[in-house]
Parts: sequence; C-alpha cells; structure tokens
Amino acid sequence: MNKSIKVFAPATVANVVCGFDVLGFAVNEPGDEVIMRLTDKPGVSLLKITGDEGRLPLNPDKNTVSAIAKQYLAHIGRPDVGIEIELHKKMPIGSGLGSSSASTVAGLFAINTLFDSPLTNKELVPFAMKGEELACGYGHADNVAPALMGGFVLIRSYSPLDIISLPFPQDMHAAIVYPEVDVPTKDARQMIRSKVFLKDAVTQWGNVAGLVSGLFMNDYDLIGRSMTDVLVEPTRSILIPDFERLRGLAMEAGAIGFGISGSGPSVFALTKDAETAKQITQKLQQHLKNIAINSLAFVSEVNKKGPIILD
Repeated sequence: MNKSIKVFAPATVANVVCGFDVLGFAVNEPGDEVIMRLTDKPGVSLLKITGDEGRLPLNPDKNTVSAIAKQYLAHIGRPDVGIEIELHKKMPIGSGLGSSSASTVAGLFAINTLFDSPLTNKELVPFAMKGEELACGYGHADNVAPALMGGFVLIRSYSPLDIISLPFPQDMHAAIVYPEVDVPTKDARQMIRSKVFLKDAVTQWGNVAGLVSGLFMNDYDLIGRSMTDVLVEPTRSILIPDFERLRGLAMEAGAIGFGISGSGPSVFALTKDAETAKQITQKLQQHLKNIAINSLAFVSEVNKKGPIILD
C-alpha cells in the first residue's frame, strides 16, 4: 500500500465585510500544500511541516491536518489505515486569509481522494469545521466552505448546516495586502460585542442581502455599497495600522469595496479587473512601507475550483 497524492488548497477571504461568519470566497493564491501517503503501518503520522517557522505542532492529535484525517478515517470505518502527512505552508499564519482552513482542506481533500472520494466536497465541510475549532476555538465555515467548494459561499445556517454556492461576476478580482503585524484570530474574536443594537442589526442584514443580490445581478455598484460593516469592522480595524487611510487609497484607485479579510490584519479590495487590483496592492504596499511596515500582496480572480491535485 504505497499510494500518495499532493494537493493544493486555496486561501480565502471570510466575512466579505458585512457577512460575519456567513460569507466567504476563495482566491487562487496564496494557499497550502499537503502530501499524503497510505502506508502499511496503522495510524496517522505527521512527518514534517515547512514554511511555519516552527509555530505549528507536529503532534498528530494537535495539528488540524492530521487530527481531522483521523476523524475522517473513523467516519469511513477505516481507523486501521496508515497515513503519512507532509504539510507545506505556502501562506502566512495568522494573516486573516484562512491559513488553518487551507491546511485542513488540503488534507481532507487528499485523504478523501485516496479513498476514491466517497464524500463530496460539500460533505467534507463539517470535518473541516472541526479543524477550525481545533485551530481557533470556534468551528466556523466561512473559510473552509469556500476553500472546499470554490467561489463565493453563503452559510445560511449553522444548525442545521445549510451552505449555498453563490454566483458572482466572472471578471471580479481581489486585491489582498497582508501587513506583517500580529492579530491572533482568538484575540480578534474576543473583541467583538456579544450584543448589538437593533438599528445596527437592521443595517447589517440589509447589507448582507444587498451584497448577495449584487452578486446574483452582476451589479458592481450594489456590491460596493453593500460592503459596509457596522458590527465588527469598527472594532477590529483598530488593530490594523492606518486602516482608514488604506481604505481611502483603495477606493481612490478604483476599488468596488474594501475591508478586512477574516479577522485581519490582511485587507482586501474587490475590483472589476486584474490591473486595478494590481494598482491597489502597489499603493497600499507603498503606504505601509512609508510607515515602516512590511507587507505581502496577492492579486487573484475568485477561485472557482477549490482544492486541486498537483501530482
């Protein structure tokens, strides 16, 4: 038994400004890679991790990739199987781009493929949510669902889980900039108010409905004016250097809308084309450089495929 597979899974932009925990989309880069092999020795082992600067656990019960592989094997009734895993981090940890999600999804897709795909990618989402729970204490799906399914995804309900793939303008691009400052997901979640005013809730669900409608209608203006968050962004943006100035620069350069990716510190803009997205990343990176902050930038279409087999 020596079957092996190499899988790439994409980064994701969760929340999409107004859809906290219920909206997300996948991008083509960055992402993570997992190499997985079936072996004759029973049990799941994590052989090595690269690109994490030693930050991630090699203990197979504590790393999301291996822990969720174990849960998958138990689910299909094959806990006796031997699995060896290599995780190659190709994206920054704690960036707000779904780093733990990309790793978990790559591993899940790999192991499901090795067993001839008995589950659909959509059916893998609950397993991936368990990985998010292990990584950050809360099993949300706004990263893992788009990472598995590609495109834009709406989580209409968590109990029962109800996930909907949304259409979107095919020429839409994302400009993503990751300022290299530390914003742990757990800390960012703890900053969020547990109670909100009704008038703010009304504003928020109007914007969520408007954004979803704009995606269906290919209406960039509606998408743009719906990308407003009155619940989470006002608090989380405090952790991101010069957030309002970055927004101003992006909008001046032609962004449809601008906001925080996931829990941050990455920020993103939606655009109508790749060239505008590239110009936005250049302007944002230059501003961050001017205030002595290093950054990484990514320009991508909305990823339509989710995880893919590399070889």
